[in-house]
Amino acid sequence: MQTINEVQQEIIEEFSIYDDWMDKYAIIIEQGNALQPLDEKYKIPENIIQGCQSRVWLQTDYCAGKLYFQAESDAIIVKGLLALVLRVFNGRTPDEIISVDLRFMKEIGLTEHLSPTRSNGLLSVIKQIRYYAIAYKAKAEKN
Repeated sequence: MQTINEVQQEIIEEFSIYDDWMDKYAIIIEQGNALQPLDEKYKIPENIIQGCQSRVWLQTDYCAGKLYFQAESDAIIVKGLLALVLRVFNGRTPDEIISVDLRFMKEIGLTEHLSPTRSNGLLSVIKQIRYYAIAYKAKAEKN
């Protein structure tokens, strides 16, 4: 399995071949279209991420010391952003998630090209993923 930094580098390289942001948005949309739909049973208020302009659900499972995420949004660009974030974080240990320097967003230009509300929403998703990692780490250390 690739490390988080290897996955980030792969994403950076995929986006680096395009100069035009319309092409980059097309890749993001394509990623969102490939994201598995979230089962309706997980579309519950407890899984809604606060701080997002659109509706975003994040389902988290912890198995064999690793976190697994499923997510969905009612906005196509957001679905693509979720797909990128999940690609980086899925199947990782809490320590990996907590300690990673999440650089791919800045390096592909997302921080410059997303609206402030989309940026805040994306940061809310990442923050929630990190909260889950901290919580599961604490729970594992307790047992």
